[in-house]
Amino acid sequence: MDFLGDYVAGTLETQERTAFEGHLAGCPACIDYVRSYRETIRLTKGSLAPVGDADGAIPTELVDAILDATRRRRDH
Repeated sequence: MDFLGDYVAGTLETQERTAFEGHLAGCPACIDYVRSYRETIRLTKGSLAPVGDADGAIPTELVDAILDATRRRRDH
């Protein structure tokens, strides 16, 4: 599963989740993206359609937050 999938599923490690949620707390664009990601999963659940990215344009801030949280996991 990918980072956002793990986040939505609640399977990220505590430190990684905390770092990512710290970013989300101050980034409305990323909050909107994660919301649309969740909505995409909800709408496609149970169908044969693959879950793609939520709106095609991933905010740079979201990518940076994911990379930062992933680096923190590797460094510990």
